[in-house]
Order: sequence, then structure tokens, then C-alpha cells
Amino acid sequence: MADLFAEYPFGRAFDEMFAGPGEIRTAYESVYGTLQQLTAADLKARADIMGRTFLDQGITFALGGVERPFPLDLIPRIVTSAEWQTVQQGVPQRVKALEMFLADCYGPGRIFDDGVVPRRLVTTSPHFHRQVAGMSTQDGARIVISGVDLIRDEKGTFRVLEDNVRVPSGVSYVLENRQAVAQVLGEAGADQDVRPVAEYPARLLAALRAVAPPNVSDPTVVVLTPGVYNSAYFEHTLLAREMGVELVEGRDLICRNNRVYVRTTAGEMPVHVIYRRVDDEFLDPLQFRLDSLLGSPGLVNCARAGNLTIANAVGNGIADDKLVYTYVPDIIRYYLGEDPILPNVDTYRMEVPDHREYALEHLTELVVKPVDGSGGKGIVIGSRADSATLAKAREAILENPRGFIAQREIALSTVPTLIGDKMRPRHVDLRPFAVNNGNDVWVLPGGLTRVALPEGELVVNSSQGGGSKDTWVLADAGDYHVPAPEVEELPWTESGVPVGQQTSSELTGGFFFEPPITPTFEQQPLRGQQGQQQQAGTDSRGTTTC
Repeated sequence: MADLFAEYPFGRAFDEMFAGPGEIRTAYESVYGTLQQLTAADLKARADIMGRTFLDQGITFALGGVERPFPLDLIPRIVTSAEWQTVQQGVPQRVKALEMFLADCYGPGRIFDDGVVPRRLVTTSPHFHRQVAGMSTQDGARIVISGVDLIRDEKGTFRVLEDNVRVPSGVSYVLENRQAVAQVLGEAGADQDVRPVAEYPARLLAALRAVAPPNVSDPTVVVLTPGVYNSAYFEHTLLAREMGVELVEGRDLICRNNRVYVRTTAGEMPVHVIYRRVDDEFLDPLQFRLDSLLGSPGLVNCARAGNLTIANAVGNGIADDKLVYTYVPDIIRYYLGEDPILPNVDTYRMEVPDHREYALEHLTELVVKPVDGSGGKGIVIGSRADSATLAKAREAILENPRGFIAQREIALSTVPTLIGDKMRPRHVDLRPFAVNNGNDVWVLPGGLTRVALPEGELVVNSSQGGGSKDTWVLADAGDYHVPAPEVEELPWTESGVPVGQQTSSELTGGFFFEPPITPTFEQQPLRGQQGQQQQAGTDSRGTTTC
């Protein structure tokens, strides 16, 4: 039998399976042993089965206008319990600090007065919305769902690449990847104690109910989707289904007297929490884009009046600005009085003359990024760029220094990936998802591992040819003795459904309207707007890039 790992190359990147040639890290011994019993044909056959299953279930992404199964490599990425401790402590620290930062930015602005962060840094961000200034009704729960992108550097140290606290996407792939790998390569984890990820929807629902407006004992939660043409629509439907709440579009909602209602065939039903998957600019035509067909006029005023919780809060995007990212270590020290547990990547601010001068002299050694980009768009990796690209990057920086940062080029860690009939190292990152219930931040023990499939590629987004892996976080004996965040126990109805998780039909005795008629292709404005999405990184071609 041919060795899948024959001639496995090693570079300067940290390889997560091998400490060196022939030196297998302990956590991967079981997976390696299983793979030694298989041929490339066996793995390909299993991958084909998985791909057909993904297509049947609609777990796809659009690339060049063509729906494809989301690429999933069968070989899992493994994180030991000790390694995960850093993530499990570092991500909540970061979320809590950013939560306080956002409340301060839209409130008293102490951090500006104390000279820690320049005020103009926030007010010049395209994601700063004066419409929600002074709005404190959601303080403590502005960031209910977050995804902090991590990488491991050449020494294996986790570093933060960027923060995503608007509408981070991708958790549905975490849930589906686990099921898929368990079905087609279950023997690899038979003697591994892998922490489960299936509890995420229940944790999310509990958090959304916990952050409902006060004096609402049994809040109604809905998931607001842009519509069927959004590239993350599969995720919206999955989360709504798994949480047992309604999936709605903007036209299903009515705002009246600063309260929100959803239309049902039995009448209007009050809504208290909206888990929105619609960008700020499309959420409320009264406040933002007048031509929005996705939101509902009046939502922001309902939230301002304290009758509605929007998760995540409007205006969070300033915390995602990559220039603000460079201040996050200072933000953590300012609000929490702690040193950051997860370090940033070394970053240069192009608006600082010394930084800019250094970066322009060393462009071939750096990675240049637009501060408001996503999905790998606009990134220039200096060592791989031709002279024309570097010249354009230089010109863009000089024209708009506020719009760019530059970072040291890091060789992201690698994990063996099936390429052809051989295992080859491919670079990966990790997006762990965290849920904040207003009192505590829980981190899903897993996360979305994105893998760059082309050889040597550092951009992991699927629009750039990337795929994903199942992420196994191993447990030790102590992990199961850590008290889980309290999840509200709900009484059960006679029909055997927890109170608060009934469908609207069960609550009202009626039925929701039939799903809206799918717009025709000619209805481009609606279709185009539905394609908007923040942090799955959809580009102008409608390509999902999470």
C-alpha cells in the first residue's frame, strides 16, 4: 500500500501533525494510524460520498455563479486541551474588552479623553453610525455572537488576525463538518475524546433570550435573513431550525409605537429579540439606506426605546476596523487592566509616518490589507506580488493612509491535506465562535478551520480556492468538570416542546404566511441586496468566502 505521507515536505511553517520528519505529535497518532490503513482511492471515495451529501443538503457555496459543495478536507485539525485553554481564555477577554469599547464609543467616550485611542479613528470608520450614538439599552450585550480569526505562527503560538463582531458566518459548517467527518472517517476519532459542538444552537438561543429587553419573561426570538439569494442562507435556515425559532425577512416585520411585530395568519405577534443576518446599512430604511428592501423601517427606534434587542448591535463594525485592531491590546489593558492573552500579529499603521515609511521600504516583506476589507479582498502579499501590484499598493497607501495596514508575513501553520493521491501540508487558520449572554462569554470548543488548498497559498478564503476542516478540540478529565454557563431550564408544553421554543403556529394556533415568493431573476435590486453579507466575505461576484 502506498504511503499517503511519502515525501511529505517541511517548510518554515509550524506543522500541526508533525514535529519533524517522522515525528508525529501525540494528538495526531490515532488519525495518522487510521490513514496508514487507507489508500488515496479510499479517501477519495469517502470524499465523494460526503460531497454528494453536502449537495443534497444544500451545504454549498457559490463560486463564479455555480453552486458547489463547500470543500471539506477529511483530515481533521486537532487542538489539544492545553492549547485550547489559551483560546478559551483569550477570546472572552477580547470580546469583553471590545464590548466595553463599543459602549464607550457610543457613550461617554472616556477612552478618547484619556488618549488611549484617537477619537478620529472611530469617527472616520465607515462602520461608525451616529444614528445609534447615546443608545445604551444594549450595553453589555452588543456583541452576542463573535468570531475571532486566529492563526498559529512559526512557533505554534496562536495570534489574532482579525475580529468579527458584526455578523460572523461559518458556524453552520462547523456543525455540518463534524457530522460529515464522523460518518465517513469515524474510526479516526474512535479512541479520541473530542469535545462536542452540537450544543451551539441551544447555547445561542439561551444567550439571545437572556439579552432580551427587561420585563419580558418569555421573549420571542427570530432570525432575520436577507433572503434566499444570500450566500449564507443555508446557515440562517439551519440556525433558525435548530433553535426552534422563526426565520423571517424584513417584509414580515412591522414596527409600530416603537415595538416590533411579526405577521402571522392568526394576527401580529410581538418580537423581542432579532438575530439579524442583515448588514447595518440595510437594516432600517429610516436610518440608513432608503432603498433597502431587506430591513424594516423603525427597528432602530424600537431598540432605542428598549423594546427590542438587535443581535449583534448596530454600529459594531468599528470594532472590526483593522486599524482599530491595532489598538485592541491597549483597549484590553485600559478596560480590564490585564495583558492580552492572545497577541496580535505585528502590524504597522499606514497613517503613522514612521510606520508608513518603513512599510513602503519593505513592501516585499509585508502583507498589505485594506482596513475595511473582508474575504481576502484587496490583500497584497508582498513576497508574491509583481512590481505592478506593488506599485499600485504603494500608490493606494499614499493616497489613503487611513485605509490600510501592513503586517509581518507569517507562515500560517500547516495541516496535512489530501491533494491528489498524497498528503501535503496546507496553511490553515481558525475562527472560534463565542456567545455572550450579557454575563459570561462561552466559546464553542471547535471552530471553523479554513484551509488554503493551492500549494503555498496563505489566503484561506474559499473565493481564493480555500476549503475547510473539522476542528477537534480534545478533552481532558478536567474539561467535563468545568461548570457550563447556566442555560435556562424551560418548562415544557403539553405538545412536548419547551416553552419559548414553540413555533409561532403553536403559540398562536395559526400559521405563518407561506414563504415569500422567490423573486424572479429580473428582480435584480432585491436579488442584489439579498447578496449582501458582512463577515462571510461575499465579494462582488456573489462568492461566499467564509
